[in-house]
Amino acid sequence: MIKIDRGVKEKYPELYLGIRVIVAEVREKGYDYYKEIEKFKERIKFNLENIKDHPTIRALRDFYWKIGLDPTKIRPSSEALLRRFLRDNTIPRINNVVDAGNIASLETLIPIGLYDLVKTKGEINLRFSKEGEEFLDISGKSKILKDGLIVLADEEGVIHLFPHRDSMRTRITKDTKRILIVACGVRGIDNSLVDKAAYRVIELLKS
Repeated sequence: MIKIDRGVKEKYPELYLGIRVIVAEVREKGYDYYKEIEKFKERIKFNLENIKDHPTIRALRDFYWKIGLDPTKIRPSSEALLRRFLRDNTIPRINNVVDAGNIASLETLIPIGLYDLVKTKGEINLRFSKEGEEFLDISGKSKILKDGLIVLADEEGVIHLFPHRDSMRTRITKDTKRILIVACGVRGIDNSLVDKAAYRVIELLKS
């Protein structure tokens, strides 16, 4: 489903992807996930001061530093989600699929990307960007990439700046049917937790 290019494997052998595909109907007001949020509240042991010391967040932050991202400015998506939750006890409400991804990420602290598989073209690769490639992010903002960034890309171009920014082209919409789920693992995170995060999205969508 996703090929990791040799150059990325050699430079970052610790990278691991938890990959799943599901066919699901996208609903703006579909499933009620508030019960899952309530369960999470009961067992949460974090606060805004000690998040950075959690082993999973620490591992993600270390990886960000390694690839040249400052995690105090561009936070791992799971950490940003948790920080929002701790501030006001809410998560973004987008649609049932994106909400499921957010809840799975909140529970496991694993970054999760969701993609409309039908909108991808050909093989998907985790590779290094090429100088001058254009990336249109999920907010519609265009960025010209420099050489050597880790990206997910298909035959038409970059669909994700790894591991923190999705593209406009493959975003989840009301017309999405086949969904690609990609959970991100790095050194210090057990692969089984990454797989659990990806599968948790499916569990929530089937509940």
